[in-house]
Amino acid sequence: MSADIEVSVSEFVALLNQTLDFAYPSVVIVGELANFKIWRDRLVFFDLKDDEATVNCFAFITQLPGPLEDGMLLKVRGQPQYHQTRGFSFNVQRLQPAGEGSIRRAANLLQAKLAAEGLFDDSRKRLLPYPPQSIGLVTSKQSAAYADFVKILAARWSGLDIHLIDVQVQGEAAPGQIVQAIEQFNAAAQTPDVLVVIRGGGSPEDLAAFSTEQVTRAVAASRVPTLVAIGHEIDLSLAELAADQRASTPSNAAELLVPDRTQVRAALQRAAEQLERAGQQVLQTARTAAEEQRVSLNQAIQDVLISHQERLQSSAKLLQALSPTAILQRGYAIVHQGQTALRSVKQLQRGVIVNVQLADGSFTAQPEE
Repeated sequence: MSADIEVSVSEFVALLNQTLDFAYPSVVIVGELANFKIWRDRLVFFDLKDDEATVNCFAFITQLPGPLEDGMLLKVRGQPQYHQTRGFSFNVQRLQPAGEGSIRRAANLLQAKLAAEGLFDDSRKRLLPYPPQSIGLVTSKQSAAYADFVKILAARWSGLDIHLIDVQVQGEAAPGQIVQAIEQFNAAAQTPDVLVVIRGGGSPEDLAAFSTEQVTRAVAASRVPTLVAIGHEIDLSLAELAADQRASTPSNAAELLVPDRTQVRAALQRAAEQLERAGQQVLQTARTAAEEQRVSLNQAIQDVLISHQERLQSSAKLLQALSPTAILQRGYAIVHQGQTALRSVKQLQRGVIVNVQLADGSFTAQPEE
């Protein structure tokens, strides 16, 4: 008969914890949340229960996906441990709401909290560059969402520089990887023009990562403008509410980012034709105006010439009327004595020859008295 092993209380606790660590390094428990308490804004205590049992749980407040309420169904990953003074507890490594009802309740609580902080306000929204030259893409490379997004981008536009960070888009690790990818793009020396976060459709539990507090805050805090498209059009995640722009689907995200090259070509062709027609119209208008100006200028020149001709004719007539020759033709004569034209008989000198000019000739005469 073997002898009993005697150990101290602390040794027993240590031995028990070694056994638990070896046998259950990580366990996932699904149960209803009860007795939820936050101590000093740092530690969280709660129970997980079902109809037959209850497990005491311990977590740090930073591990919470958002506000929680008693009665929610939770999926909790953690490690069982026996504490020296508190007794048995389940140390939480990660937790998230489980079941559509609990996921919706948790999202509604978190939405109300973040809305009160202004994270969803329209005043925070920024315009996305259109079209962007570079895109930072956060999604799963193996997903249909990624394939559709890239395919539609390539079909609609070209010359885009797409940088992908491959992450899990569902499950326990998804929120941390998504947040890390967003922070990595924001910390880059050369940030992309726009940050795109996409995921295809799925159940509420599949999409839950995009309604966690850490992912929503990471999207809201991004210094790179954000476009988020999660699930189908009827799905709405908190990350989409926090983004600068939401797309109904990953395919729609590609359509919102870039124009359709076919439509752009058609629009450019129409614009070119309109410009050509407008140019022809401008040229025709200019030709018509130039012709009208030419005719008007010619008429003005003709009017000026006629006016000058009439003035010249009038002046010529006046000069003709005042011409000495015309006066002589009317029966007058000009009498010179030497170089002097005589104006009075008092200027005559007896015996001095004078020259008398008539209209058709001249003669000399010698006055006697």
